[in-house]
Amino acid sequence: MDADLAFTSAIDIRRFIGSKEVAIPELVEFFYQRIQALNPRLNAYLALCPDQAMDQARSAQEAVQRGDSLGPLHGIPVSIKDLEMTKGIPTTSGSAVFKDRTPEVDSVVVERIRRAGAIILGKTNTPEFGLSGTTENKVGGPGRNPWNPERTSGGSSGGAASALASG
Repeated sequence: MDADLAFTSAIDIRRFIGSKEVAIPELVEFFYQRIQALNPRLNAYLALCPDQAMDQARSAQEAVQRGDSLGPLHGIPVSIKDLEMTKGIPTTSGSAVFKDRTPEVDSVVVERIRRAGAIILGKTNTPEFGLSGTTENKVGGPGRNPWNPERTSGGSSGGAASALASG
């Protein structure tokens, strides 16, 4: 896949999915490769769920192939801030206190994102309980700015900001 896809809008990606120009499993794999290459330097993600995401991607692609009615986010890879409860994915809220917590239910926000058809790649870094202007915690280390890793990515959505800005 073309590296420019990393900076393509969700609207355009959704159009590519609907017109079958892009296969959802390949799209998910493309973004995981970017995450694996960039996250060690940026700490944008605290948790990834590649098996779950690829299962969802294959099911989503089957729906496209069948010609099913597709949700507005159908097949779009997304990340979820680590403050949101996400079923089956570790949710620490940026705190070592919750380093072993894996929720059995989704928050309302996550439930709606899933219902719209999005594919969750993982959880983005956040300061402990989201209570700081910089993304630093004892769970995943400081979030870094992809354009200058010597600088913070801000907070409380520093992981999300870094993930988005880095493609």
